[in-house]
Amino acid sequence: MSSLLTDDTKTIILLCGVFGKERDSKPLTQTEYSRLASYLLSVGMRPSDLQTSALNQVARASCLEEKRLNELLNRGVQLAFSVEEWQRNGIWVISRSDSQYPIRFKRHLREKAPPLLFGVGDPQLIDQGGLGIVGSRNVDRNGEIFTHKAAQRAAQAKMVVVSGGARGVDSIAMTTAIENGGFTVGVLAEQLLKKSLVKANREAIAEGRLLLISAYHPNARFTVGTAMARNKLIYALADYNLVVSAEHNKGGTWAGASEELRRSSARPVFVRIDGSEPAGNRKLMDLGAQEWPPNSDANLIQQLQKWSLVETKKPPQENDVLEPMNLFNFDVLRETKKEQPAKGATSQQSVPSREDVPSTPCKADNIYELVLPIILKGMGEPVTVDELAKSLNLVKTQLTEWLGKAIEEKKVMKLVRPVRYQLAISKERKSQAPSGSVSVNFSRGAMS
Repeated sequence: MSSLLTDDTKTIILLCGVFGKERDSKPLTQTEYSRLASYLLSVGMRPSDLQTSALNQVARASCLEEKRLNELLNRGVQLAFSVEEWQRNGIWVISRSDSQYPIRFKRHLREKAPPLLFGVGDPQLIDQGGLGIVGSRNVDRNGEIFTHKAAQRAAQAKMVVVSGGARGVDSIAMTTAIENGGFTVGVLAEQLLKKSLVKANREAIAEGRLLLISAYHPNARFTVGTAMARNKLIYALADYNLVVSAEHNKGGTWAGASEELRRSSARPVFVRIDGSEPAGNRKLMDLGAQEWPPNSDANLIQQLQKWSLVETKKPPQENDVLEPMNLFNFDVLRETKKEQPAKGATSQQSVPSREDVPSTPCKADNIYELVLPIILKGMGEPVTVDELAKSLNLVKTQLTEWLGKAIEEKKVMKLVRPVRYQLAISKERKSQAPSGSVSVNFSRGAMS
């Protein structure tokens, strides 16, 4: 990994990064940054353009304070000192706009993919897939033995073990994989710098067997929020996931697994069923999890693949949104070729749900007024909403809402048979309108 930061990454660190005890300006949250990124891409800008562009329009469109953006972008001195410390300790950092950013995060998490990613170790391990192993910190003895055997099988099958780096199941799984000649990725919610300096970790990192990553600054302390948010990153990186122990409706392990199982594009989730498992494990099976394959002599990857295919596919839910990659992913189309599924793993089609689309607490009209000229410019001829969304790299639901408003304002016409959109026809030319044209007033958010 190059130690040089791209201009986009520098800007994103300035906007979202935390530098020591400096608290003059509150860094952007992930939701705020995603809202900002949404606007930037809709008008053909990149994060680095904020260094030379007037911020008033960007701030207004993304519902952020111009003063706050200005103060964040002027933290260059703090950034320089922090980057020097990170690099001195072997910590690299990439942003969502970098080509090295995990394509698995972009595909699986979409807008919930973290803006920044810090890491220590070989970044090539990020997109290798593998087996995610998670569970309670206070795991019982049977759970410890089970975790050890599962991680050992994964290492022997040359599957990367992905876990959370916490005590209990996480640490047992990661240590076992490394001791058995395997590789592991630890997705941390806290203290990346401190944990990377632990002797055993340092040795494994030097051997190329351990990669530690975190979506939080290298000195971040533990919070329940960061621990809960970290779970989805584990599921996104793995091809298959194993829950060793989960309390029913309680704790981060349950929350992470149940959240994953609710996704239309959920990764396969397996659970320990050995007679001593906690009640949460069987409850997860009610949500779609599978029992961990018991045959320890068979090829693990083939077993996981076979048992995953046995699971009945869930039908699309009412809140599912079947759409292509969205506008928050810079250069995503170029990068999709980078994802290489693990040998024997089934491909995972990314079908996001509406929960992946961040709610915007500000008025959408602000962005609409700025984006409308770009939409109209793309309508030289009648086009479908899919064609227009693809050409402008916009989310279909948001574009449909904006088209509805443009129709209300008589700036756009909706044609039928087939459904297409075109620029509104003036009164003088109305008699020459194409056959099948009709003025439509439909509610915002309705699908065409």
